Amino acid sequence: MVHVLSSRILLRPTDPERSRAFYGGALGLAVYREFGTGPERGTVYFLGGGFLEVSGRAEEPPSPAVRLWLQVADVTAAHEELAGRGVRILRPPVEEPWGLVEMWIADPDGTRIAVVEVPEDHPLRYRP
Repeated sequence: MVHVLSSRILLRPTDPERSRAFYGGALGLAVYREFGTGPERGTVYFLGGGFLEVSGRAEEPPSPAVRLWLQVADVTAAHEELAGRGVRILRPPVEEPWGLVEMWIADPDGTRIAVVEVPEDHPLRYRP
């Protein structure tokens, strides 16, 4: 078995500066590290237990099959904060049939991002 020490999601945006403004500014993700120089330099953001690297440049936006899932403590508060920062809200918070409260946003390239709250009584919080 491969022993994984760390992991990250790699995004190659069509406009790196615009994407850095979105992830670092609008979403307020903290920077783990930066590397390189110029407009296509890399920025790695903390994503809870993982990382998101925005680096390089792509000619085309990512596939619509690519999605991010971000868990927050309070999705209603996140909705208010992100809407106030001008983030494109695709769908406000809704309690799903599976018990999670989810809202959907999109980054500048259209990558869909689920912002999710796991309620206290949800099975994902159960610790046997």
